[in-house]
Amino acid sequence: MDAAAAVLAGEIAHRSRRELGYDGLAQRLGARTPESLVQRIAGTSAREAHSLVRVGALIDAPAPWLSNVAGEVSHGRLSVEAADAVRLGLGEPTDDVTAEALTSAASILLSEAPSLTVERLAARAREVRNDLDLDFVRDREASMRQRRFLHVVPQADGMTRLNGLLDPETAARVTKAFDAATSPRRGGPRFVDPASVARAERIVADERTTEQLALDTFVELLTLGSAADDGTLLGANPPAVHILVTDHDLRSGHGVGHLEGQREAVSIETVQRHACADGVLPIRFDGKQPLDVGRAKRFFTPRQRIALAARDGGCRFPGCERPPSWTEAHHIKEWQFGGRTDVRDGILLCKHHHLLIHNNGWRVGRRDDEYFVVPPASIDPRREPIPAPSRSAAARRLVTAGY
Repeated sequence: MDAAAAVLAGEIAHRSRRELGYDGLAQRLGARTPESLVQRIAGTSAREAHSLVRVGALIDAPAPWLSNVAGEVSHGRLSVEAADAVRLGLGEPTDDVTAEALTSAASILLSEAPSLTVERLAARAREVRNDLDLDFVRDREASMRQRRFLHVVPQADGMTRLNGLLDPETAARVTKAFDAATSPRRGGPRFVDPASVARAERIVADERTTEQLALDTFVELLTLGSAADDGTLLGANPPAVHILVTDHDLRSGHGVGHLEGQREAVSIETVQRHACADGVLPIRFDGKQPLDVGRAKRFFTPRQRIALAARDGGCRFPGCERPPSWTEAHHIKEWQFGGRTDVRDGILLCKHHHLLIHNNGWRVGRRDDEYFVVPPASIDPRREPIPAPSRSAAARRLVTAGY
């Protein structure tokens, strides 16, 4: 049905093309654009109408590198949103990226699409394009930086509306601060330190909604200005932004980096600027897990947490989107049963999935450096392992680039 709707939307767009002027279908029926007409007829959102028109045009006359994508939509094996995500993420051929290279990239994305959400497929499409053309990262980063804005709009009822758009570098700073302030309310990490436990309990018991808490944090941060936070507002961990980059890319000055908790890659120039301003914490990605402490300590250390965040990129439970700041470090073999507090034998899980593992019969396993989860027999009598791949784009770049 989605494919049929896209075909019809594409036909509406064709009969409403600009050169027809007021004789075009949309104009004759009183709509300013074909997207507006599709939205009115189908009762969809503006975003959905735009996707239908774009994918309809793709099905009707696909670009050579997207013909397989169009075929998958036509046969009902790929949704309209997913096809649009692939199209937007891959972009157009350039002098450095041929149509043949984009065709191969589209095939890779189609093979991965069934196991990815639309959002993750879109991020994966941009990542694949980044690997083909590193200059594309710099151009896209500059374009997004130019599009950032914040509007403060007084309303007739006396309230004031904030409306804005953040580029990835700005978003990394803002979300880090908001996560630190609100994560106990949203299923963030459980705490061991008594002061952190007491603070988390105060936040959970606070009568304000999570959204109100986030806004009040924003206002307090503006009020504090340049004053250093003493840990009472955002907790023990200041909202430092971590940038993940391979040693090869940093040394060569040619490559990309990734802001922890953000899907979008940033240029090597942005990485170098942060390295100059904030210093560098090296984390080795060479197939050997760093920072092992065996059974000397029960809990993973802060440096181990940084290494786990760089390797895992967030909660590794299949399908989960929680960023590293919302996760807890889980021992694959529980410590009380002889497990070691080593990075190799740890994995990041959000609070929900950490409790699921401990309380509902699930299990986490590892073969060499590949991790998986095993469902209980009540869900899968055969208990087939389900891969739990890393969400870290930096870790994947090491594998794909062969460093």
